[in-house]
Amino acid sequence: MNRGLMLKFENLVQLCGACRQLCTLSYRKVNRAQWKPVQSSAHPVCSVLLYPQFWQKDKLISITLSQHRHLATKEETKKKKKKVPLTKGEVEIRQKMTVEELARAMGKDIDHIYEALLYTDIDLDSLEPDSILYEDHIKLIVKKSGMKYKSAKLKEEKERENTDAVKRPPADPAVLTPRPPVVTILGHVDHGKTTLLDSLRKTQVASMEAGGITQHIGAFLVHLPSGEKITFLDTPGHAAFSAMRARGTHVTDIVILVVAAEDGVMQQTIESIQHAKNAGVPLILAINKCDKPEADPERVKKELLAHDVVCEEFGGEVQAVNISALKGENLMVLAEATVALAEMLELKADPTGLVEGTVIESRKDKGKGPVTTAIIQRGTLRKGCVLVAGKTWAKVRFMFDENGKVVDAASPGIPVEIVGWKEVPSAGDEILEVESEQRAHEVVAWRTYVEQQERMKRDVEVIEAKQKEHRMEYEKKQQKLAHLTWRQRKAVLYKANKHLMFSKPKERTEMDKNVLSVIVKGDVDGSVEAILNILDSYDADDECKLDVIHFGMGDISETDISLAETFNGVVFGFSVKANDSIKQLAAKKGIKIKLHNIIYKLIEDLKDELNSRLPPTVAENTIGEASVLDIFSVTVGKNKIPVAGCRVQKGLLDKKMKFKLLRNGDVIWRGSLSSLKHHKDDVQVIKTGMDCGLSLDKYIEFNIGDEIICYEEKEVQQTTSWDPGF
Repeated sequence: MNRGLMLKFENLVQLCGACRQLCTLSYRKVNRAQWKPVQSSAHPVCSVLLYPQFWQKDKLISITLSQHRHLATKEETKKKKKKVPLTKGEVEIRQKMTVEELARAMGKDIDHIYEALLYTDIDLDSLEPDSILYEDHIKLIVKKSGMKYKSAKLKEEKERENTDAVKRPPADPAVLTPRPPVVTILGHVDHGKTTLLDSLRKTQVASMEAGGITQHIGAFLVHLPSGEKITFLDTPGHAAFSAMRARGTHVTDIVILVVAAEDGVMQQTIESIQHAKNAGVPLILAINKCDKPEADPERVKKELLAHDVVCEEFGGEVQAVNISALKGENLMVLAEATVALAEMLELKADPTGLVEGTVIESRKDKGKGPVTTAIIQRGTLRKGCVLVAGKTWAKVRFMFDENGKVVDAASPGIPVEIVGWKEVPSAGDEILEVESEQRAHEVVAWRTYVEQQERMKRDVEVIEAKQKEHRMEYEKKQQKLAHLTWRQRKAVLYKANKHLMFSKPKERTEMDKNVLSVIVKGDVDGSVEAILNILDSYDADDECKLDVIHFGMGDISETDISLAETFNGVVFGFSVKANDSIKQLAAKKGIKIKLHNIIYKLIEDLKDELNSRLPPTVAENTIGEASVLDIFSVTVGKNKIPVAGCRVQKGLLDKKMKFKLLRNGDVIWRGSLSSLKHHKDDVQVIKTGMDCGLSLDKYIEFNIGDEIICYEEKEVQQTTSWDPGF
């Protein structure tokens, strides 16, 4: 081989070594592994062994080239090091920083942070730019990037001034004036609460309510012949609205407990008593339906003793009045008892100064916008007042009474409908009047800020719990892989990820199938809240997950349909409408819209949807039973096949169906028959009382006394185990 060819070979070897080093550098960049320079390799040694005469002459050239190659690589590495991590000074870090904040502080992009967190205990799939990182991870990222860190000087954040609106101090007794009592009628479903209120205010609300059951709270002022006024809150009486009833009693002075004379104390009766006790509100007992022949008022009074409701005739303080709400009997006696109790309570309020009240009901009206029904508890509400409730405010544009007539002023104890809200407040929110619109903005801003702080605190707790759980899982995995080399560890991790990658779509399909996503729309805030309270009691997530993806007030909108399409959900509407264009859009996209006016029907429909998401179970339907009376065998070719002589005890044996063999109550075989004969004839069916010979599709020895069961399998739809309470 000539000298020129040898030099070319030498250069080729050098090029090969350089390529290997570049590959190693690239590998380091991707995997963040510790880089070690590749040796000059053994290729020059090979040339020495093969051609020693050339090695002595060209030794200096070879060494010089090799050194030049290493020097060039080092210089390039230094240049790269200068370009990649260098930022003048140290990185200022805090105890908590988001991914985005840390990237900005380091002068890097967000991907750099993700790369630095590879092979750590942080779950990168759940990491977002606004995710919070803690000090130990922040320091690790900075170190991995070849940078130094220093703790940022804690800027003492100026504590935000509390600009919330609060109630005024108690008023001077000298300025207090009498006010109407606020009375809530409570009791079990269908015991006659709405009928009683209807009789008192001489309107036909009960006949207008869907299904004869009150759907949401209404507040009404009743004028009695004696000139007295009583404000009544009509609360729904069944289990679905227990939260609304509980909230209603907090603005209540007196509770009228309605109990049907023929039914006695029921579940909601006990709940109503408990609500009244918790709120510290006195009771008046109204025993309804006393006109019925099976009525037994004395039994009702005795049953109530067990719940610490002691009537006056038993030495207690609770007034009891026997009434018939439907026929209007003794209603004035009940009203007088209410007025007498109110006089004893000496109900007075301050009609001057800034207004205070409570939202009883809120809704969106197409013509009026957000509307609330409220009880005024202090001050006098007039047109133009600026109010704050929850995280919204209003400049009062109009006020209406219970009959829809415009009123100019509302004094304490008077229910009124208020128009002028920017957003719909929640039922139960406290209403406070403020001096100006600017002040209202300050209050709303403060309350929004407080809610954000509380939500952040909750989020941090959840994140910390998740990170702790993930860290424990990571440590367990690392312990399992500790005995492996890094190459083996990488191979194991790759296989695990590959498996997950391929199984994810399938898992997601299964998951989606077992999730019912729902959108809930209602006519008023109280109705939506009550439905959500029922859904909160859902406890069958192991069967099918129930996910409320959106809720709100108002008719079904295009946004609701789009959201339902995204999540493959169902839209449930309570006392709302969906116009024809919305229905057509839903039908086109395959979205179900379920509209109801009675809450029982809505929940039943929702349960049906849940049932439809559950996989069917296979049920066995027994067609016939036979007992083995004798055993013999038949030779077919070279094989001996066991045959059972049987008698059908019940039903029939059908060769087309499935069979199982029972021995001492245990199933030892399932399958089909290979033959079924009556005497010497092949048959398809053997009926009760007939003898037959049969053989199985598998070699199994029979015993006298074994049972042969003929059955068919049917798919049966599962039903959810969730019990909403009614």
